[in-house]
Amino acid sequence: MKNIASLLILGLLPHFANATDTSKQLTIERIFQSPALQGTAQRNLQVSPDGKRVTFLQGKKTDYERLDLWEYDISSGKTQLLLDSNVLSSGPEVLSDEEKGRRERMRLSGSGIVSYQWSADGKALLFPLAGDAYYYRLDDKKALQLLQTPEFETDLKLSPKGNYLSYVRSQDLFIKHIKTGVETRLTYDGKGPIKNAMAEFVAQEEMGRRTGYWWSPDESQIAFTQINETPVEEITRSEIYADSIKMITQRYPSAGTNNVVIKLATVDINNKQKQWINLGNDPDIYLARVNWMKDSQTLTYQKQSRDQQTLELNAFNTLDQSERSLIKESSDTWINLNKDLHFLNDQQHFIWASEKDGFKHLYLYKNNGELVRQLTSGKWIVDKIESIDETNQLIYFTGRADTPTQRHLYKVGLNGGDIQKITQRSGFHGISFSDDASVYVDSFSTINTPQQVSLHKASGEQLTWLSQNLVDNNHPLKPYEKDWVKPTISSFTTDDGTELFYRLYKPNTVQGKHPVIVYQYGGPGAQVVTDSWGGNRGLLMQYWVSKGYVVFSLDNRGSEGRGKAFENPIYKKMGSIELADQIEGVKFLQALPYVDKDRIGVYGHSYGGYMTLMAMFKGGDYYAAGVAGAPVTDWALYDTHYTERFMGHPKTDADAYLASSVFPYAKDLKGDLLIYHGMADDNVLFTHSTKLYKHLQDLSIPFESMDYPGKKHSIRGKNTGIHLYKTITNFFDKHLGMD
Repeated sequence: MKNIASLLILGLLPHFANATDTSKQLTIERIFQSPALQGTAQRNLQVSPDGKRVTFLQGKKTDYERLDLWEYDISSGKTQLLLDSNVLSSGPEVLSDEEKGRRERMRLSGSGIVSYQWSADGKALLFPLAGDAYYYRLDDKKALQLLQTPEFETDLKLSPKGNYLSYVRSQDLFIKHIKTGVETRLTYDGKGPIKNAMAEFVAQEEMGRRTGYWWSPDESQIAFTQINETPVEEITRSEIYADSIKMITQRYPSAGTNNVVIKLATVDINNKQKQWINLGNDPDIYLARVNWMKDSQTLTYQKQSRDQQTLELNAFNTLDQSERSLIKESSDTWINLNKDLHFLNDQQHFIWASEKDGFKHLYLYKNNGELVRQLTSGKWIVDKIESIDETNQLIYFTGRADTPTQRHLYKVGLNGGDIQKITQRSGFHGISFSDDASVYVDSFSTINTPQQVSLHKASGEQLTWLSQNLVDNNHPLKPYEKDWVKPTISSFTTDDGTELFYRLYKPNTVQGKHPVIVYQYGGPGAQVVTDSWGGNRGLLMQYWVSKGYVVFSLDNRGSEGRGKAFENPIYKKMGSIELADQIEGVKFLQALPYVDKDRIGVYGHSYGGYMTLMAMFKGGDYYAAGVAGAPVTDWALYDTHYTERFMGHPKTDADAYLASSVFPYAKDLKGDLLIYHGMADDNVLFTHSTKLYKHLQDLSIPFESMDYPGKKHSIRGKNTGIHLYKTITNFFDKHLGMD
């Protein structure tokens, strides 16, 4: 692959001397307009199972949020539109509440064809659209509507051999034979608090498990969950819209309260006979993962204790109903979940990912749970397994062996040995392999290089561009690059010896002392400082720096990408070490000759909103103004799985919960504060903000607020986005002296 020097030659990184008469000033409105400034952004890139084509989703030029399905034919080298979503359904898409929730949990945005799945033979595709299922056979070149019902089906899947469509309707599991059209109902008791084959709220939002059923490889059985939501506390919350208020009764398991009762079963699709699996004597557990072994008779499941300090991998034999424990891990803090359990075709081994040495690495086990060897090691993390080539005894994985701020593709032998780096261009690589691991698609970007997509051999040799996305005179970004700033990505070391990575945008023209906007997240499971394209938020930062702001971000302890030891300091101390590290970042800024230390603002959303409140309430000597978006204000109000993982149980760790709440510190607010929230947020409930509004009012402390009717946690919508970005920018302009 070409190195970064080649990118400069190609002109993919901005070169300010090339400003032309067509140059324009970037505006917030333009960030949200079509065509998208990032160019031909492609989503959900997949190599077909037969290795003949690459498919992807791409927005229309007239509306980048309306997605169509495209293909690149590898043999002919042609890229063409495969399915136009408007041809199949051109009207507004009306989603069920369940589907809205699933898409919010999956962070799926846009309309049209937002997801799809290949059949195992590579001859057909399945995708949902407008509440129904469509099946597209490449030979026929037309989409067949498989479902046309008044109900809204969710969690659509093709069976492993492509013979069946499966789905959840009205809280029960159904399958439909594609050729005959015969529908079979597999469960019958889904009603009220009983839900079959569906993932509960915390599984979707916090555990990364967004399904409640799993096909066996031979299509003979399906494993499924049954959840009983009766024990979960019912809350009544208001969803406030522009012209109405809906009172929503929602079962929300806030920290310290009851979770669902979960069961696991298998069902034979021919005789509908079910086998219920004994999950143990303690019902207060989490069912984290479910996977079939290649023999189609052994079902494995990962069971996590309520305190998340123990994780077990168990195996259930559906023939003799025997059960055995394969792996059991424990931690003094918590165990992070991952999706890197892979059973090998030899039916004798599996790959398991673990952080037991402090960093996520790969291990080879026998199917009976006996450890064979550790495959990767070092003070860096594996991101995920991308492909396993059993023929050549190789594992391909993405990871951070070079630097935490970049992601590369590597390979290692099943026999162990040194890892080999495959990708060479400095930046962030998203990888999608063919089933036989012979070729892969690389979705590459840097902080100033919009997504480029290329096809490669497994060795790394580039075969062709799928989308070079060159920032030439025809690219939407070209007119704005005269003002483009390439930020510095580097690190500094704190007094206690901790290396912290930061990203710093400095205006092209430095004149005197400049105000600063610090963008932060700060929470676990996320990383801000990466050498990758930042989407609309990255464009907003370029807009800010064009106005004369210095823009800064830092990944504090607790953030993802550095290993478990880097995360552990937040245990039962949320809002403490994170803020201390962020203040170290401010001290670093204050030492820069072009920074006005009296005009430093801070902004974040969700956990970043929480961090902003902590910064304004506890760090008033360092921050002059702050914008807190959809913030957590009291961890006792947030859900069980996320909160208890890091904070323990409210009954036994009450002092820790009090210390991590923003309320004890609100009285010390010195600077100017803006809080915004979606008024239909079902993740960080609007209650978090309204309680803080009342508390600040009772303290007679002025603040500003901006709430969005009908919007959920992500606060989506083009015009809403324009309004939000303007509101934030105007607030900082006013209070940091940029009016």
